[in-house]
Amino acid sequence: MSTPTIFALRIIPIVMALMAALPASALTLYDGKQVATVVHEDTPTAALAARLLARDLQAVSGVAPKVGTSLADCGRVCIVLGRHDAPQVAKIAADAKLALSDLRGQWERYRRAVVPAGATTYLLIAGSDARGATWGVVDLTRELGVSSWEWWADVAPRKQASITVDDRAVLSTPPSVKYRGIFLNDEDWGLQPWAAKTYDKQAKDIGPATYARIYELLWRLKANTIWPAMHDSTKPFYQIAGNPEMARDYAIVVGTSHAEPMMRNNVREWRKKEDGEFNFFTNRDKMLNYWQRRVDEVKGYENIYSLGVRGIHDSPMEGAGSTEQARDAVAEVVGLQRQMLAKSTGKPVAEIPQALTLYKEVLDLYKAGLKVPGDATIVWPDDNYGYLAQLSTPQERARPGGAGIYYHLSYWGRPHDYLWLGTTRPALVREQLDRAWQTGARNMWIVNVGDIKPVEYLTQYFLDLAFDHTQIAQTPDQHQRAWFAAQFGSQQADALAALKREYYDLAWERRPEFMGFGQTEPTTPNGVNAYLRTGGDEARRRLARYEALTKQAEQLGAALPADRQDAYFELVLYPIRASANLNARILKLELAAALARQSQAGAQEQVEQARAAHAALVADTARYNALAGGKWQHMMDLAPRRLPVFHAPVFPTYPAPAKAIALPVSKVPVISLAAASSGKNAAWEVVPGLGSNGDALRSRLNMASLTVEEAAKLAPLDYRFEQKNTGSAKIKLVAVPVHPLTSANSLRIGVRLDDGPWEVLDFRTFGRSDEWKQNVLSNTAVRILERPQLTKGAHRIQVVALDPGFILDRIDISADGAPDYYGAPPTAGR
Repeated sequence: MSTPTIFALRIIPIVMALMAALPASALTLYDGKQVATVVHEDTPTAALAARLLARDLQAVSGVAPKVGTSLADCGRVCIVLGRHDAPQVAKIAADAKLALSDLRGQWERYRRAVVPAGATTYLLIAGSDARGATWGVVDLTRELGVSSWEWWADVAPRKQASITVDDRAVLSTPPSVKYRGIFLNDEDWGLQPWAAKTYDKQAKDIGPATYARIYELLWRLKANTIWPAMHDSTKPFYQIAGNPEMARDYAIVVGTSHAEPMMRNNVREWRKKEDGEFNFFTNRDKMLNYWQRRVDEVKGYENIYSLGVRGIHDSPMEGAGSTEQARDAVAEVVGLQRQMLAKSTGKPVAEIPQALTLYKEVLDLYKAGLKVPGDATIVWPDDNYGYLAQLSTPQERARPGGAGIYYHLSYWGRPHDYLWLGTTRPALVREQLDRAWQTGARNMWIVNVGDIKPVEYLTQYFLDLAFDHTQIAQTPDQHQRAWFAAQFGSQQADALAALKREYYDLAWERRPEFMGFGQTEPTTPNGVNAYLRTGGDEARRRLARYEALTKQAEQLGAALPADRQDAYFELVLYPIRASANLNARILKLELAAALARQSQAGAQEQVEQARAAHAALVADTARYNALAGGKWQHMMDLAPRRLPVFHAPVFPTYPAPAKAIALPVSKVPVISLAAASSGKNAAWEVVPGLGSNGDALRSRLNMASLTVEEAAKLAPLDYRFEQKNTGSAKIKLVAVPVHPLTSANSLRIGVRLDDGPWEVLDFRTFGRSDEWKQNVLSNTAVRILERPQLTKGAHRIQVVALDPGFILDRIDISADGAPDYYGAPPTAGR
């Protein structure tokens, strides 16, 4: 090879890299006078997408674009959208010799290209299918600066003097997860009364007008699936005229929850007086006919069918006398349901989207040997508190039907609801979706969003990761900063992300809804508040953090422009201030009672501060419902389900003490070692933001389960601490309460103190045990090593992983006489 040829081969990549680094030229969609026209394929879905784009263009330009279905409608610049084989799209592509054949048969992809053609310049958005074209529109509106939450959280689009967009050709990547969507649930306290009384007055329920808004939100979040609202407060989806047709027009896939097989809402559709018991053993024909009628009604729509049978409403199958009998009956039901699907649709059953959600007792049936057809998707649920109960083994990953997950950001049930505020830590969402992705659960991700508000950010986070799994590589902080920049501008993004991180951190230790220390189902009175175990010090530290957080949130909000005030209140200020005030009302009354019992001064002052916190809660909730001229009236409820934690308290009157009594305060510190302080280790990986005071460590998901003897040959995590005096000590290993990764694993670690023997600690819980309840309420799982006589001086703790997916948060060492903290012991930063 000649020297010039070698030189050319070396220089070409450099030239290409330099060209890639050059800024792209831009296409002007609005020049200050004229705005681009919009031409769309003549279908309902394309028309809706064009209408959304036109509305956004008008919002940012102030000029309403012309919208049509013919290329004759085009002006100087024309946005043309539709499926790749739509006549308008195909003509432009053919004239420009632009190949679109690679879109044929693809799932939800699009090609975007600028095509000059004489006096007209086309911005072509060609979809592989209707949703693919829609995602092209959504990406364009994001480029215009329009937030996904422009309507649902009042993030008003801002007008621009001119509008330009990148003119580089784009071929989008396919979505990471095929079916991605939300479950509207427990809507009694927000979405349903808001729709019935404020927004959807014609339906007087969650009707087609409400669903149109929800579907548009799903579009903006690039989601394609809905499990409709189904509580008995809401009229069933298929009984309200226009609901299924609206889903069809928006190209939204309709499914139903784990409790609603064959698209049936049993709570209000099964008529016990006419139909009898919902018991497959005694009423088989009625139940099969009930399912068959619905399948026949909806076969023309795009659906994903829930298989199986449970009770009327989120309850076990009726009539089964044993696990084995229930298992065999469910298997028979699934077989019969698949026969009716094939018969009604005329398609091979393997081509019909269908799923079995292994929720609650159905997971027990699966563990007992329930056979799921290979072409059906297995949907793994979480435990209702954000911890996936189980994921696929390598053998299960080989199933052609694949797997998915069902996840909660809002929940009604035992041990306690969290329906009020969106408080799930983003770091937990990221970690759980990461383990789902890595174990092959990639066919369907559904998230329970309750009333949609106020879990806006968490919903977007979940769906962003579902659409593009590579975003899992970002830290939660990075995602939040980008999200806040999109809503409020880049100048505020860092400060707002830091605010919400503290908000989520405080809720991670104890959600606001759990601060009464009571439980539900059955509902108990508020219990003994664990934050008072240290004489009030821990409660005061928590209150101080909330007070500082609220002050910062108010200061940041005051500096924002008027067009962001409503959005800021909804997305930032209300959740922060509501959490702070509920904590203040509860903890200050507890502190007041403690001060009075101890004859300490200040009890009545605490009562008055608690009273003010309650008044602020009431006032802020009223303000929320009055935002935007009453747009959200009936959406925000201060006391979902009226549980004791929300009850307006009696504010007592305490006399001033005649003489204050000084109480001794423990001076014995608790040593707390953050898991990530051990340093790098090949068997463990950092989970950003999931520790009590920073990062946590997770044993790698691809490791095999080991014996302690096998693991001891590997490099352990290594922690050092200094014992001040000889005496008794407790070594508390605090983990994140995840579940075993698959049915083939447990949840064990090996621990060794100094040169002692290895001890195996298993953190696994079973069912809804009391231990599991305490774990999910506190987001901790704890094992304690008791040492009656730990010598003064230096000590070493070593930890090895025995199972994949174990998450270590911290190790606390408490000498005799140390405080018994509810949460993480205080650190230098707190």
